[in-house]
Amino acid sequence: MTEPLRLVLASASPRRLELLRRIGVEPDEIRPADIDESEIPGETPRQLAERLARSKAGAVVSDTALVLGSDTVVGVGRRILPKTEDEKSARTCLELLSGRNHRVWTGVALIAPDGRTASRLVETRVSFKRLSFEEIDAYIASGEWKGKAGGYGIQGMAEAFVMRLAGSYSGVMGLPLYETANMLRGFGYPVMVS
Repeated sequence: MTEPLRLVLASASPRRLELLRRIGVEPDEIRPADIDESEIPGETPRQLAERLARSKAGAVVSDTALVLGSDTVVGVGRRILPKTEDEKSARTCLELLSGRNHRVWTGVALIAPDGRTASRLVETRVSFKRLSFEEIDAYIASGEWKGKAGGYGIQGMAEAFVMRLAGSYSGVMGLPLYETANMLRGFGYPVMVS
């Protein structure tokens, strides 16, 4: 009898863990990747998301488990918005996104113990309503923006800012479930089993 396949999540994101649990997946280990997430000059948002997802999975590669890495990048045109760590950067992002369309790219990478790899890049288009100063102030006061790509988390209060979304809601949260589930199944990992 063969040992069941193990899974390592190369992320400390509670959102990614929550999303995996929605499809019946409980990682055997959470081992956040310690990589430099700085963009390379000239890199587009989509290129950054794809590179970081692969780098995260590669940084914690295991000879005994599948490793899942992911990264989410928010962009306006070729401009990459930061993962906001202070109120000033969060406010700048929200003011830029107010009344505009933007794109969210989430890269997902999976590396098997035998070295086989798979990756996907998911693009979602999001339209924000025009935000009032009061709405921006209230959102900043909520603290939901901390550490979030583009200064917002769609699964919280900022969901009320979204007029339209074309693509993957779970991708905007941080892990596109359709693509992730298919990749895991492709490597023989059980998904949505009780």
